Amino acid sequence: MSVYAPSGRPAANGALIVLLHGCGQDAASFAADTGWIDVAQRLGIVLVLPEQVRENNRARCFNWFKPEDVRRGGEAASIRQMVRVAAKSFNINSKKVFIVGLSAGGAMAAAMLAAYPSVFKAGAVVAGMPVGSAHGIGGAILRMHHANGYTSRERLAEAVRSSSPARRGVAWPRISIWQGGRDRVLDPANAIILAAQFSELHGAGSVFDMAEKPAPGISREVWGNADHPAVELWQIAEMGHGFPIDSKSPNGGRIGPDVFDVGLSAAEHMARFFGIRHSQTT
Repeated sequence: MSVYAPSGRPAANGALIVLLHGCGQDAASFAADTGWIDVAQRLGIVLVLPEQVRENNRARCFNWFKPEDVRRGGEAASIRQMVRVAAKSFNINSKKVFIVGLSAGGAMAAAMLAAYPSVFKAGAVVAGMPVGSAHGIGGAILRMHHANGYTSRERLAEAVRSSSPARRGVAWPRISIWQGGRDRVLDPANAIILAAQFSELHGAGSVFDMAEKPAPGISREVWGNADHPAVELWQIAEMGHGFPIDSKSPNGGRIGPDVFDVGLSAAEHMARFFGIRHSQTT
């Protein structure tokens, strides 16, 4: 666990974002390359940066496909403990805790939303997997390359519900989903299935409530209120397996491993989706 805190101690009741890197990446470089360090500094956000070790996974991927690591155990429990420690240290508002992940980190982020819905208000998944897609390495490889398009929305939602004990009225976290159309590591259809999974959890229909094209080759579909959607799905036609940035923007990030300049800063859009808009530093 590493922590990034903006210069000057963050104000009381500030926001915290857990940032989960992809396979083979290191946490600090991933946070910088994706633009999250710059965004966090500007908005006064505390970043919790878990980093996978080779003893847990030789490719340094988060083990999103192991039930013992995602259902309030193993790695999931470790990440939860990191959040607890950082939230206490920086006096974080419990309603302003979020999680973001890429690839295996994205799949783990989705699993964390399912396992700890009372902890995370919202999350963002980039090139990730639906919750419950696999229960071992063989199934993980299969579903990464061939999404399971035959599972009903009800069964998809049940896979999330079974990951968490009774919620007692706690709302499911909102989710922002990002996917490249030229992804050759992961079947892009997994993003559509993940959107179906969470839109079903939120009681939305199978058809999105709003769609727009912010730029050529980029689409955004929304389920729920347009100003505060439960689910949004961004699809970037020409992007491969990675995190989208805008290197020309002051806070847009820089090109790095699995970080692609598409003229759009996902970190900026995610912060807005989370409702983090103004500086919270003292």
